[in-house]
Amino acid sequence: MNRSLESFENITKFKTIGVFTSGGDSPGMNSAVRAVARTCAFHGVQCIGIEQGYRGMIENKMIPLGPRDVSNIVHRGGTFLRTARCKEFMEKSGRKQAFENLKKHGVEALVCIGGDGSFTGANIFEQEFGIPTLGIPGTIDNDIFGTDFTLGYDTALNTVVEAVDKIRDTATSHDRIFFVEVMGRDAGFIALNAGIASGATQILIPETQDTFEDVFSALETARKNGKTSSIVLVSEKDELGSVFDIAKEAKNHFPDYDIRVTVLGHIQRGGAPSCLDRVLGARFGVAAVEGLLQGRKNQMVGVKGQDISYTDFDKAVKQHNPLDNSMVRVAKILAGT
Repeated sequence: MNRSLESFENITKFKTIGVFTSGGDSPGMNSAVRAVARTCAFHGVQCIGIEQGYRGMIENKMIPLGPRDVSNIVHRGGTFLRTARCKEFMEKSGRKQAFENLKKHGVEALVCIGGDGSFTGANIFEQEFGIPTLGIPGTIDNDIFGTDFTLGYDTALNTVVEAVDKIRDTATSHDRIFFVEVMGRDAGFIALNAGIASGATQILIPETQDTFEDVFSALETARKNGKTSSIVLVSEKDELGSVFDIAKEAKNHFPDYDIRVTVLGHIQRGGAPSCLDRVLGARFGVAAVEGLLQGRKNQMVGVKGQDISYTDFDKAVKQHNPLDNSMVRVAKILAGT
């Protein structure tokens, strides 16, 4: 027996574990795949890489992943296994086909790297066909319950801050107000933290339910305080509407302002992962494989403080990380002076 398993209370002897990435890509996924493959090798388990997520299961796109097969990917953004949406997996017939293909390759357990939709599919799949799965939270939004950080969030933050710093240069040169849209859907983690880091005048996120009067007041205060240019960060799908709607209302209220809009879009998903995301991917990958070997299933690997944690899929997909209200207060204090 491998000496690293001696401390495990319950050992499940899997011969083959599959790994796949699902949903939107995020920086650090390659680090996690690499860690899964090499942890499997360390414990004498074969690793199978499933290309294009659940679609690859259904279409039988599976490849062996040894330690050398995952060389030179830790620094790359995206996912070398690729990812895809798959409506067929939402049907039981599609899941049955996926199960049959996994059996052909001897896959007995899975590591799913993705978000809450991917975990929901994995949970249903295990209940129907009995293949235990552990999830790794791969999403830039940082909104999944059960972990302080999701894979890709830190890199996305740094990408946004770098972009806003460059936008500020031209905003200052032309005395302009820029409304900058960032990703986040229903969660304002990216907008809030990137806004604080980049010195935004106003940060619009779903959690705070700002009004147009709040926007106008912030811009007016900035002008009275001597600011000749401003940056307003807007989380996509904000309660006030699209970033273009918000900028239009601001222009109507301040017709003399030179107002521009920038949508950062998918550049937030790309790029080489930060050191934090590379290390996080490595820790998550090791914890996922060893969690399966310890008999865990239908759980998501996370990090709480400095420690690895495990959260049931049911909780991870039904709850969301709450925004830190103290950070909202920090943003308001810094922007209002």
